[in-house]
Amino acid sequence: MVCIIGDTTVTTKLPHFNVGSKVWLERNGRSCGDGLFILLSGVARLGSIARAASDTGMSYRAAWGKIKEAEKSWNIVLVRTQIGGESGGGAVLTAEGEELLAKFQRFKQMAEGAVQELFDGLFK
Repeated sequence: MVCIIGDTTVTTKLPHFNVGSKVWLERNGRSCGDGLFILLSGVARLGSIARAASDTGMSYRAAWGKIKEAEKSWNIVLVRTQIGGESGGGAVLTAEGEELLAKFQRFKQMAEGAVQELFDGLFK
């Protein structure tokens, strides 16, 4: 890379870097990022908080707590549960939960693309 410092041209050899970034949503002092949204995606895919928690390596108690804390802080119901019985229990995302998950995933994808583009313009 060639840098001009004052009247002097300097050739530098920076090591190769990669870029990383994290995005999250904040509301009412509560922030949630990948952990909550990976969990919600698991609930949508697997139909169960317990299975989604297991799939992410989280305890059921931690998963349920993460969902409930987000719901309380954000004043929105994300997951609807059904207690067992003849057809068994389960969980589904509410319409709001589905919309929030879809928008977060799309936003994250767009943000990562923008960060990579900015990085490439400066470091490559």
